[in-house]
Parts: sequence; structure tokens; C-alpha cells
Amino acid sequence: MNIVLMGYMGSGKSLIGKGLSEKMKIQYIDLDHYIEIQEKKSIPKIFEEKGEIYFRKKESFYLEEVLDTYKDAVISLGGGTPCFTGNLEIVKKNKNIKSIYLQTSLQELTKRLFKERSKRPLIAHLQTSDELKDFIRKHLFERSFYYNQADYKIATDKKDANQIIEESISLLL
Repeated sequence: MNIVLMGYMGSGKSLIGKGLSEKMKIQYIDLDHYIEIQEKKSIPKIFEEKGEIYFRKKESFYLEEVLDTYKDAVISLGGGTPCFTGNLEIVKKNKNIKSIYLQTSLQELTKRLFKERSKRPLIAHLQTSDELKDFIRKHLFERSFYYNQADYKIATDKKDANQIIEESISLLL
């Protein structure tokens, strides 16, 4: 079975994905990292040179490639992955995939992302915490429809990584 983690950027998909894969003794794949290896460029560089439309098409292509190649792995999606190019349908139609939405509050996401916004192309231009909060609020409104279609939902606020990993395992077993 593949386990797919989804949620907004900064929700902990990579951290939880790595921990979950270690605990379950299965492989871990970060879709964004996989794309960077295949494209031989960082995500910010792909956005800068080729634009978001190019990236989203490649993201969908590589998502299908990963799901076809790996049959027993934890896969962290990019924050926007489920919301574009029919990617959520690709995940949902496969009966050997369980998806988990790591639901993180607007306040917590703003706090986490403000410090690291320069590394994230979609928010690098935002200067203040209020601008970032408004940006995230809009995205959460647009994306929650997709995220909420996950098989399971875990509220992450006020929980450490181990608690979230244990909760994930108990939902999957």
C-alpha cells in the first residue's frame, strides 16, 4: 500500500513522511524532491525559468510515474499537487493508496512559513506576516475542497511529529 500525505505547505508532510516511513519500514518519496532530481533543477528554478503551468504538468506526470513505480511507500505531495491537473483523481482511483490530510491552522501555517518564505517561490514575494496570512487564507479556502477528500484527516496543531506519526499508523491499521 502507498500512503499519500497531503496538506498545505508547511503542514509537516516531509517531516511526517520521513518519520512514518522509518516507523513502518517502507520507502519515503517526497514528490517535490523527486521532480527536482528528474528535472535537474530546484522547484524555484523551474518556476522561474518555465513557469507554474509547466511545473504543474510535470508534477502530474511525475506523480503518475511515482505511483506506478512504487507500491509500498510513503509519498509526500507538494501543497498544490492534489488541486491541479486531475491529480486527486489519480490518487483516489487507486485502491492501493490511502491518503492523509495533515490539517494545520492558518495561524500555525503563518508562523511556520513566515520564517522560511524566501525558500518557497509562491510566497517569497510577501513581506509581512499579515500579507502571508491573507495569502494562506485564500489558498486554504480554495484548496480545502481537495484536501478534505483524503481518506483520513489529522489535525496537527499542538502535536509533535511522533504523535502525528502514531495517529497516522493507528488510522491505517
